Amino acid sequence: MKIIWKKAPVTSEQIIEDLVPKKEWSSKTVKSFLNRLVKKEAIGYTKAGRNYLYAPILTEEECIGSESQSFLNRVYDGAVEMLFSHYLKKENLSDEEIENLQRILLEKKKGHENDMM
Repeated sequence: MKIIWKKAPVTSEQIIEDLVPKKEWSSKTVKSFLNRLVKKEAIGYTKAGRNYLYAPILTEEECIGSESQSFLNRVYDGAVEMLFSHYLKKENLSDEEIENLQRILLEKKKGHENDMM
């Protein structure tokens, strides 16, 4: 998806050129994955001669949000608190990362309090 967001419209051959030299994916896997993304309506395509040009339908933010929610539901049964408590217990966070997380939580709390008024 990152290649498609960055270079759209892009052919499968262009995607393969970016991925295969790094030995990340085989060309067959890339084409299968593109078909799955089309079926999920994350990307679309247009026919240009003998090629298909792929372009994103979902923004990067929409895709990350959807995948995050899917992961949360599959692994933690939708329990956000369980996800974060598990992660925070396992990871070593810098003071800056902790402060950023505290700021995000405070903003969320303020927004919640405003909603209740």
